[in-house]
Amino acid sequence: MTRNTTNLVTGILAHVDAGKTTLAESILYETGQIRKPGRVDHKDAFLDTYELERERGITIFSKQAQIAFVDREGREHSMTLLDTPGHVDFSAEMERTLQVLDYAILVINGADGVQSHVQTLWRLLSRYRVPVFLFVNKMDQPGTEKEALLFEMKERLDERCVDFSPLSGENPEGKPEELHAFYENAAMCSERLLNTFLEQDRLGREELAEAVRVRELFPCCFGSALKMEGVAEFLDVFFRYVKLPEYGNEFGARVYKIGRDKQGKRLTYLKVTGGSLKARMTISGGNARKQERMEDASDSIRQEGWQEKADQIRIYSGSQFTPVQEAFAGSICAVTGLTQTRCGEGLGAEPDAALPVLEPVMTYQVLLPPGCDAYRTYCLLKEFMEEEPELHMVWKETLGEIHVQVMGEVKMEILKSMVQERFGISVEFGAGSIVYKETIRTASEGVGHFEPLRHYAEVHLLLEPGEAGSGLQFDTACSTDMLAKNWQRLILTHLEEKQHKGVLTGSEITDMKVTLISGRAHVKHTEGGDFRQATYRALRQGLRMAEGVLLEPVYEFVLEVPAALIGRALSDMERMHARFEPPRTEGERSILCGFVPAATVQGYPTELAAYSGGRGQLSCTLSGYEPCHNAKQVMEAIGYDPEADPDNPTGSVFCAHGAGFVVNWDKVYDYCHIKPEHPENPAALAEQSGSLGVSGSKIAKERPVTEEELREIFERTYKTGGEERGRYKKSHNAGTCGSGLSGSSVSGGTERAKSLSVTGIKKKAEEEYLLVDGYNIIFSWDELRELAKVNVESARTKLMDILCNYQGYKGCTLILVFDAYRVDGGTGGVMQYHNIHVVYTKEAETADQYIEKTVHRIGRKHRVTVATSDALEQIIIWGQGATRLSAQGLWEELESARQELQKEHLEKPQNDRNYLFDHLPDELTGRMEEVRLGKQEF
Repeated sequence: MTRNTTNLVTGILAHVDAGKTTLAESILYETGQIRKPGRVDHKDAFLDTYELERERGITIFSKQAQIAFVDREGREHSMTLLDTPGHVDFSAEMERTLQVLDYAILVINGADGVQSHVQTLWRLLSRYRVPVFLFVNKMDQPGTEKEALLFEMKERLDERCVDFSPLSGENPEGKPEELHAFYENAAMCSERLLNTFLEQDRLGREELAEAVRVRELFPCCFGSALKMEGVAEFLDVFFRYVKLPEYGNEFGARVYKIGRDKQGKRLTYLKVTGGSLKARMTISGGNARKQERMEDASDSIRQEGWQEKADQIRIYSGSQFTPVQEAFAGSICAVTGLTQTRCGEGLGAEPDAALPVLEPVMTYQVLLPPGCDAYRTYCLLKEFMEEEPELHMVWKETLGEIHVQVMGEVKMEILKSMVQERFGISVEFGAGSIVYKETIRTASEGVGHFEPLRHYAEVHLLLEPGEAGSGLQFDTACSTDMLAKNWQRLILTHLEEKQHKGVLTGSEITDMKVTLISGRAHVKHTEGGDFRQATYRALRQGLRMAEGVLLEPVYEFVLEVPAALIGRALSDMERMHARFEPPRTEGERSILCGFVPAATVQGYPTELAAYSGGRGQLSCTLSGYEPCHNAKQVMEAIGYDPEADPDNPTGSVFCAHGAGFVVNWDKVYDYCHIKPEHPENPAALAEQSGSLGVSGSKIAKERPVTEEELREIFERTYKTGGEERGRYKKSHNAGTCGSGLSGSSVSGGTERAKSLSVTGIKKKAEEEYLLVDGYNIIFSWDELRELAKVNVESARTKLMDILCNYQGYKGCTLILVFDAYRVDGGTGGVMQYHNIHVVYTKEAETADQYIEKTVHRIGRKHRVTVATSDALEQIIIWGQGATRLSAQGLWEELESARQELQKEHLEKPQNDRNYLFDHLPDELTGRMEEVRLGKQEF
């Protein structure tokens, strides 16, 4: 393939036995790629490369073939043809292939019509937005009628399915009367085509090709692949009405399959979606690829990703391959040397693929032969999970068992054969059980704290119920003033890196929005692993606080029985807790459609065959997960204890007196350093959080506060006098301004912050205030300035701790101001940090401006000192009646206070006994001594 040749990637899909592989062989023969078409029943098909496929006569793994030929019009074509499995048990392999297709060829068995699995394929093609050409096969068999089949496709698939037979063959223009009827049918598929037809009385190739590309039109052709009838005409239609994709210059690739060659070497199958891939080229993946552009990413995040070299690039065609030095955009290739890639992963500029729709609903225990080491076998079998992620292989350490999720019995047989062939181990499978999932019905705030000695991390997560089928969504609404961005990214990474267990049955959780709302790190003791522990614990604690819901898999079913047996079928479906529409009758058959729990329908096909004499048919496709119809019985049968799961703790670890201790999940709220907003009322938390989107969300902790509210806070907190609101009683000492809520932290201004300020300790009328320009002080003191170069948040926290100690010594009201004028949309806020008040200004307002306004309001009635080294600011606040204090002056004040405290400590009597005479005046001491000696009566 040359650089100027654009490759087309096309996949063939069908229900089992529709003739998909036979059509692929016919296409290869018609285009000159093979000399003789193979046959599935003869076990010599070009694309059935595995022995198991030839033995069973079915396609198990997707394969590719390279096609390059010149059509009748002299146009060159280059295409990669992907043959996908048709059996339902191997649908996951087929779905992974859809991620890299430019076009799809859907093969329908003309003798059977549109079956339920064909409808499932159609929904998947629609989900992945793949343009589709339809080929109705086996039209040589008796009873197949073209018009009836076309009507059925319009009814059960899409009304825009149009017969393209008039445009096929050597004369693409066809007969005039047939062409006109075709144009009329095609014009009804879209408004754009209709306008063109009304203007020109015809439709050109370009208009039709564009309509096919955007899925406004679905060309249909008819024939018999086995007898090579209609195949050449289909190829004429296909290559005439496809449009070659356009790719960018930046490298991108999508991994759709992991496999191994005959020597056991790992192969990464991918499609190059931009630029080109060269041999020995370094490829980044995982979080490393996502974090490359993040300059402030921490080392703990960066090491989560990987970088490896692509050793060899192979272009496969059937079982043979050709090594190449460079694969260009549009190429399907297999790469060696990559050990950490995974199915669905995007490389370079390509994003990751969406989560698959099809998944197993049954899990089985793997039974090993006597003397076989279970864990060693599990490590070997994990190789299969790389190739087929839907297996979800799990090692249950407490039981010493291997469990695996499998799509069906045929898949189990294939898996047993592959394990025997690859590892020489003869395995069996135990009785299957349903794969359940869990979600929540109510919102909750999960708190995780991890603080053994010399470690520290705290994480708060908002858990909200999501839409059915939405999976897990992760986001952050945490202010960077509270937790640095690099720590936030690390927390999100830990949320995404594993499959989290629920607390009802230990099943996978799904359909939830998990939002990081606050957290805390320590400048010295926090490490990356600390946030992993805190994040896991926060999620589990939030699940315990919320109302859980057990979900079960539900099938969408189509049941066809003789009309005389519909009563029995209805009774059976009601017994199985199914939901269904009224049955419809077609001739001598009655058809029932609806939804049924997977747990109740197990084994019913055998029962159906018995009472219907083999004339009944049941087709089931996974619809999704719904609340379990017998949740209580399932939970009792499973008997999962979330507190007995050592790998998934629900409690937190705190530190006291130099040692860590564990706090149970229901007591974490009492110990955590950032107090939850609504620990007693999760519904209120959800109501205040509103509808959390995927970005830019605000929650209760970061509710915007208006300027009027901020002004009210300060007036009620700091002003005194007869008529002013928030008036304070005079009985309280000036030195007791702390709230007593150690470690509380609120960013962005909240109702809780407001209540803290309003209900704070009362002041004397003659109160002394110290206002500190935070960033001015930080960048004036050498120690804090150096710390800020590493982490500004740590510098802020260090300054706040220093000022807390100073306030305790001076007994003044201390207000620390940080300006946030560069924060877009910032609304400002107030927080209580131990015994001082911390203010964040609103957008476009500097700390100087805020201090000036505050001094203007309180400077005439109270003693106010402003600490700043801004010369202009010093002049302004001096004019408002406040005292000036430079950054150096504040430092000297702090040093003086520290020395004074040290001196008092050293001069304090060393004994710890309290004698009465030590604290009495000399005169009274003498009298008391005389009384003691009996010289004077008291």
